[in-house]
Amino acid sequence: MTAQTEVPGFNLRRPCRYGEMVFHRQDRFIGRSLDRYGEWAEYEIAWLRQMLRAGDTVVDAGANVGTHTLPLARHVGPSGHVVAFEPQRLIFQALCANLALNSLANVDAWQAALGATSGAMIVPAMDPARTMNFGGVSLGGFAEGESVPLTTIDALDLAACHLIKIDVEGMESAVLQGAAATISRHQPILYVENDRQAQVAPLIQQIQAQGYRLWWHVSTFFHPDNCNGVAKNVFPDLFGMNMLALPPDSDVVPEAHPAYRVAVGAPTASDLTNAHAFGLPVLGGEIILPIPSLRQ
Repeated sequence: MTAQTEVPGFNLRRPCRYGEMVFHRQDRFIGRSLDRYGEWAEYEIAWLRQMLRAGDTVVDAGANVGTHTLPLARHVGPSGHVVAFEPQRLIFQALCANLALNSLANVDAWQAALGATSGAMIVPAMDPARTMNFGGVSLGGFAEGESVPLTTIDALDLAACHLIKIDVEGMESAVLQGAAATISRHQPILYVENDRQAQVAPLIQQIQAQGYRLWWHVSTFFHPDNCNGVAKNVFPDLFGMNMLALPPDSDVVPEAHPAYRVAVGAPTASDLTNAHAFGLPVLGGEIILPIPSLRQ
């Protein structure tokens, strides 16, 4: 890794856990974490990497600046393939910069939104000088902004697909609808954010209806063994709430993970903002819980 280098303007460039990265200096969470810790959501990345092999194909829906794209692309190697989608133009440009900085030729990056159908979607204009959560922008319903392509995972017509990671700020159900044929044909592992009360049960039912088994993976974004060795957690109340969904023939065994717990009084949608409801250690930790069947 090289010494720290600042890019003039609203971007920073830093050596991070998986390579040099450019990111927005005003980003409240991902950018701040990359600057301070040299990483973001390492608990998520570490577990996903365990499920992949060299040569695998991954779809990264909601790639942001590539915090997951880079390590997954490195892990599947030159014979593997990652398709990354990020609709926000400035964030997409940082994603492409990070792919170029790290000479990752096995990634196809698209400035596009994913959904249930093809068409176009308006992405609101964001002021890069303003402090905000650039990774928390929800699309849909905007009248002004930049029109970007709206497409589906099925439209990729992938020859193989081993993992679909979906973090699209409330559009998870639509993305899954647009991936129905891919899921049916390839039976990939699904890793889906599910942190909005209104969609928790419907999203669980939607995936279970396709024959998948589900587990919660709840983890802090701060990792005490971060690559910069910073001990203070500046995100004490922030955690990710994702579902791991496995097809019937998967050889992944969540019960073997050290963070696996048998649910006692499984948390409900009303617990989504309370990490303690999951028994999650706030100062860096993760927990894996089975999700009971909600199929009707």
